[in-house]
Amino acid sequence: MYPLAKRVLDVAGSSLALVVLSPLLAFVAAWIKVTSPGPVLYSASRIGLQGRPFRMHKFRTMVVDADRIGGSSTPDDDPRITPVGRVLRRHKLDELPQLINVLTGEMSLVGPRPQVQWAVELYSPLERQILTVQPGITDYASLRFPNEGEILRGSTDPDKEYIEKIHPEKMRLSLEYVRQRSFRTDASILVGTLIAIFRH
Repeated sequence: MYPLAKRVLDVAGSSLALVVLSPLLAFVAAWIKVTSPGPVLYSASRIGLQGRPFRMHKFRTMVVDADRIGGSSTPDDDPRITPVGRVLRRHKLDELPQLINVLTGEMSLVGPRPQVQWAVELYSPLERQILTVQPGITDYASLRFPNEGEILRGSTDPDKEYIEKIHPEKMRLSLEYVRQRSFRTDASILVGTLIAIFRH
């Protein structure tokens, strides 16, 4: 029953959000286009359910070819971030295109945040249980680390510091979600996320 209810919530929630937020999505897309050369969207390779790679969509917040210039972890003071990108990241607006991933079934509204390939390769056998559930836009770790970029600020090796300072707790919280997942848990995380966004 839960998997069906979760998918119904994902389809209904992402469809409604895309319609309601369409003026905002259009405004952000135009803002990016007129202020920075390059595409509006950035499609990043992530590892999803059962270890299958997929393309996760985000509004582009960095210069073109940023992934060739630096690592995958991004501190708030990363010079690759565009001025508009800083605003989008601060208010989590860059994540909105992931609603498309939810609608197409690659992600869920709630679930462990999808990781890059190199981070997944570091998973322990226990942590690989995270790959048995659909990755999501928000989860316990998203509520625990709303300021990931701030934590990494000033780092000379953001990827290394991410693994040392953030990764272990994110894995613990992701495993906690895997064990506790339910319609009630998802609803609680969604409400917590909305409250955090409006308080920011």
